[in-house]
Amino acid sequence: MLVIGIDPGTALTGFGLVRRKRDASLELVEYGVIRTSARQPMARRLVKIHTELVSLLERFQPTEAAVERLFFQKNVTTAISVGQARGVVMLALASVGLTIEEYTPQDIKLAVTGYGAADKGQMQRMVKTLLTMDEIPKPDDAADALAVAICHAHNAALCARLEGAQ
Repeated sequence: MLVIGIDPGTALTGFGLVRRKRDASLELVEYGVIRTSARQPMARRLVKIHTELVSLLERFQPTEAAVERLFFQKNVTTAISVGQARGVVMLALASVGLTIEEYTPQDIKLAVTGYGAADKGQMQRMVKTLLTMDEIPKPDDAADALAVAICHAHNAALCARLEGAQ
């Protein structure tokens, strides 16, 4: 199974591709961010996110997709722009036929670290460890996207085991 995890944002949209192997171990495939310029109109930024994400999807052909669910933000303007980026991400994933699973930040933290209130440093260290990386992935948005992919890989494995036990 090849999972793409996405951490949506308008300035930086993080992506991470993780393969869950038959022995249930995880393998890092690729990660990074899609950057947009704050100097461009929002519509142009959203087009760039869509275009680059579709290109990634065509190149890697993931079989599963997971997106971080938007949580309440105090800054309404930020929440709206993240929501717009999230919508574009969901459209790109759905347009290539992927089913999309959504996870809250707490779900992701729990799946990756075993603690639903883990801080960013704990999350990044666990991503590094679980994917046997030499360094913590940067920028933070890419590390977050890898965490989303790891969360889904763990969740899918658990669901498969539960279905097999019935």
